[in-house]
Formats: sequence, structure tokens, C-alpha cells
Amino acid sequence: MTDLASSPFSEHIGKHPGEPNVMEPALVADPFTGYGELREQGPVVRGRFVDDTPVWFITRFEEVREVLRDQRFANSPSFARGATEADNPTRRLMDMMGLPEHYQVYLAGSILTLDPPDHTRLRRLVSRAFTARKITDLRPRVEAIADELLRRLPEHAEDGVVDLIAHFAYPLPITVICELVGIPEADRPQWRDWSSRLISLQPDMLKDAFPAMVEHIHELIRQRRAALGDDLLSELIRTHDDDGSRLSDVEMVTLVLTLVLAGHETTAHLITNGTAALLTHPDQLQLLKSDPGLFPRAVHELMRWCGPVHLTQLRYATEDTEVAGVPIAKGEAVLALLVAANYDPRHYTDPTRLDLTRHPAGRAEDHVGFGHGMHYCLGASLARQEGEVAFGKLLAHYPDVSLAVAPEDLQRVPLPGSWRLATLPLRLT
Repeated sequence: MTDLASSPFSEHIGKHPGEPNVMEPALVADPFTGYGELREQGPVVRGRFVDDTPVWFITRFEEVREVLRDQRFANSPSFARGATEADNPTRRLMDMMGLPEHYQVYLAGSILTLDPPDHTRLRRLVSRAFTARKITDLRPRVEAIADELLRRLPEHAEDGVVDLIAHFAYPLPITVICELVGIPEADRPQWRDWSSRLISLQPDMLKDAFPAMVEHIHELIRQRRAALGDDLLSELIRTHDDDGSRLSDVEMVTLVLTLVLAGHETTAHLITNGTAALLTHPDQLQLLKSDPGLFPRAVHELMRWCGPVHLTQLRYATEDTEVAGVPIAKGEAVLALLVAANYDPRHYTDPTRLDLTRHPAGRAEDHVGFGHGMHYCLGASLARQEGEVAFGKLLAHYPDVSLAVAPEDLQRVPLPGSWRLATLPLRLT
């Protein structure tokens, strides 16, 4: 279990009265209430990031979408005031986490952090793997994986109780994304261990795991180059070898790292959080059982109501501007609070209520659980499909599934900016 008290970032909590840090215990323990209170203070509120960087919290639905689609806000911290390598917030975070300097380039150059034109170039290289046609064609395989995992679920039960995270919510998306990218089956358990270490905010766990991941991908590329296939990794190798100016060695490793981590970690917790939500709202569960056509709309509502990602990364004003009448100077950082926006009563009627019929069928996405704008989640369509399959198959295999503990006894992983359960103990019958 993650211990935030021992994190090097905990020392900044409470240093600036009136400017809450995202590491504040109240915000970590109950982000729905904590960030909701900030939202009601105003659409733009002064706060602090984990490393004590001063930020403007963007709290309300319309303003969050405005900032995320506004190209005057960039991901690069080079726009930050006095931005030197020593003052660069991204570099400072990596230094505080004990990440060796020669490995930091693999985080600094991620598709998640880059701005155009590099972001556009890299996104175009991998977007072909996530087209609507590709995702549709992939569905039978996702269903087959889900069926097999669910058939075997009773084998893992102890005293009639099974942990859905360990034996379904994690294995499903990591199997799908690893098959798509081209990660061998034998390596997948190691990836889960690495990813859990990476998000822990514990330097002693991250500083060894991240270099191991990078070296693993380098070795995987060397092996795959000798026997190219039809997976995404092989496509990236071909692109690199045909024209190194389109994709460098570092970019190729970083893309694989980002896609595998982002492609399973958040989806696993969408499945987990969503299952817990359904099992604690019997009226909505019954509604879903009685109308299978509701699953796509249900996934959107679950992503809004209990999505695993609550904050975006920092973005920086590239010029003097304002949001909701609040002046934001060039170089100042903003942080979009997705969880506050997704519960904004100015946009939603009764936002705290789970309502699987809330999102009209066929309408544009009406939440920011997957972000918005040019950095909208590349794998959102795959995540939604995996959610639909996971919930549908779970209820088909085990229609009487129930929580094995009281809802208040479910244990969370206490991390800032996210909602993750440590386990989800279920009784299948």
C-alpha cells in the first residue's frame, strides 16, 4: 500500500495557507468533496502541485473544456517563468523521485507531455492502431479474453471470495494492449508490477522499476527487429528503420512505454470502480441487466461518476490570457480538475447521483473523464469497448455477483489525482 506520508512531496503540504496542495490528505481521501468545495469557490482557484509549483486550478466543466482545447496553453514547462533545467517542474519531479538523469528523457519526451508539431507527428504514427474500424475488429478478441478470464475466476476464489482486480480487471486490458502492441505473454505480469511501482510516488520503488522497463523495451525491440510481425511495435520499428527523422530510438521506446502503461492501468480501474459502483446501486444494476443496449451509455456515466483519473498534467500559458475573467500571466501553470468538472451542478442535474441513462445515445461525449482537446485520450474508444465487454460479460457469467465486504470497507490506494481500489473482493454467487 502506498504511504503518502513517506513521499518526498508530503513536506509541501500546508506550506501556503489558502493555496491547497493536491497532496492534502482531505483531497486525497475524498476528492469528490474536496475538489467540489474548490469548484464552488470559483472557476479558477489558486493552489499548489505536488512539488509545490504554484498553479491555477480550473474547476468547472465549461472552463475545463475551454482550457483543454485552447492551444495557448502548452504542456512544455519551457514556458514557465525562469524556466531553466534546474527550475523545470517536470525535471524537478523526476529528480525528487530519484530517477537517474539519463533515463529522464524517456518521460520528458512522452506523447502525453509533448506539444505540436512533435505531439502531432507521434500521435499520427500510432493512431492507426486505434481507429474505429480497428477497435470494432478487435472486439471479438476482447470478448474471448474476457470469457476465458471469467470462466477461470472461481479457480482463484478463497472461501468463496475472489479479487476482481487481480484476476479480471487487470488481466483483461493488459492482455489486450500487450497483444496490440506486441508484448510477449510471459512479460505481462512483470509489466503490472512495474506499473504499480511507477505510480506509487515512492522513490525507492520508482528509481529501479523505470530503468528496468526502459531496458526491457530496448531488448524487446532488438528481438522483434529480427522477426517483424503485424503488431504495433513492428510497425514502429519499420517506421524508424525507413526514416529515422520520423521516429527516434528514444521516441520509439517512450511510445511503447506510454501505450502499454496508459492502455491498461486506467482501464483496469475503470472496470473496478464501475463494478463497485454498480454493485452498490442495485437500481442501476437492475436497469442495466434489463436493457443490454444501455451498456455504452452506462460506461460514459461510470467514467463521469467514478473515473480513475481526476487531474490532468500541468499546462502553461504561452501568452498573457485569462480564464473566466481571472488573469493568467504567460508562463503560469494551470491544472484542470476533471473530477470537479464532472460533478459541476452548472452542467449536470443532480451530479452526485449515478444515472446510467444520463448520456443520450448517439450524442457527443458529455464528460471530461478522457480529457478534451488535442490531448484527448488516444485509447478512449478501446477503453470504452473494454468497459462495455467487461461489465456485460461479468453480469452474463455471474448475474448474482455481489460485494464480499461492506462498501465502506473497500480499501483504496491513496494517490493524489486518482481513484483506485486496492482490491475488489466479490462473491460470484
